[in-house]
Amino acid sequence: MTEHGTHGTVIEQVELGKGGPLVGIQGLGCMGMSEFYGDTDEAEARATLDAALATGVTLFDTADTYGRGRNEEFLAPFVAAHRDEITLATKFAIERNDDPHYRGIRNDRGYVRRAVEESLRRLGVDVIDLYYMHRRDPAVPFAESVGAMAELVQEGKVRRLGLSEVTGAELREAHAVHPIAALQSEWSLFSRDVERSAVGAAAELGVAFVPYSPLGRGFLTGSFADASADLSAGDFRRHQPRFTGDNAKANAALLAPVREVARAHGATAAQIALAWVHQRAVHGLTVIPIPGTRKASRLAENAAATRIVLTEPELALLEPVASRVVGDRYPDMTFTSAAREA
Repeated sequence: MTEHGTHGTVIEQVELGKGGPLVGIQGLGCMGMSEFYGDTDEAEARATLDAALATGVTLFDTADTYGRGRNEEFLAPFVAAHRDEITLATKFAIERNDDPHYRGIRNDRGYVRRAVEESLRRLGVDVIDLYYMHRRDPAVPFAESVGAMAELVQEGKVRRLGLSEVTGAELREAHAVHPIAALQSEWSLFSRDVERSAVGAAAELGVAFVPYSPLGRGFLTGSFADASADLSAGDFRRHQPRFTGDNAKANAALLAPVREVARAHGATAAQIALAWVHQRAVHGLTVIPIPGTRKASRLAENAAATRIVLTEPELALLEPVASRVVGDRYPDMTFTSAAREA
């Protein structure tokens, strides 16, 4: 590992997949800058992008579905200003239309090729550093979908391929079609189903694991207790099973050991949750969480978590948390890896 950055906490760098480029050991999820978490102060969000880069964060994560393309467009000026300093990741597969509730999954070759051209245009780039299949449609063989993605690499439109929310068996199958650099799935103290098979497969194949929602969509920060009561009307967490009603009350009680460990380190609950994720990097596995934030102050807090080392007794105290969580990760779990585990 090497160090990188110029201001504040300087985070280490690791390879993005076997033989891949060096990136900051923590990335930035940009989804919330355009949708899902209520209104955004764009000036503050742009300042957060700059603060991230100054801290050594170089992996910036977006998707064509975030804001129906608006997030890619929002990032474009930042990307243009820092193209040689950053690693840009975007995704395809979640189809949107004028119905705000509609989500379709498309993995067919024609859709892949059309989606990449639209992302390249919105981002204002000639090549995407890391291109993910956002969700898997099991009806489409990997030979078609990953094969189409591989064509984009051969044509110089994409540098490396990634998958999101796939099982260990699916990762191996896709990797046999074309090398996969990164697997992005939900992984946190509140969500550990990826440990059934995906984590082991990633370690075996030299695939970097990129946990999204490593702070449990903010719940692990302790900043809200019941999404339906504490968050704005435009916040999608108001409809997530884990964060509302009786489920929220039960899950809020699970934060007690997180807070206990935080007090011992003079840290925040969020920092302990992130430190836990970073310490999943064992047995040769590279772990690069991408906590999302729109505030530079939160960015600095998150980056500082990379310096926290939890003791074995602290890890033991936190170990049971996920097994006691009440409620699913999404209202519809159909297109998650958990739904396809044997």
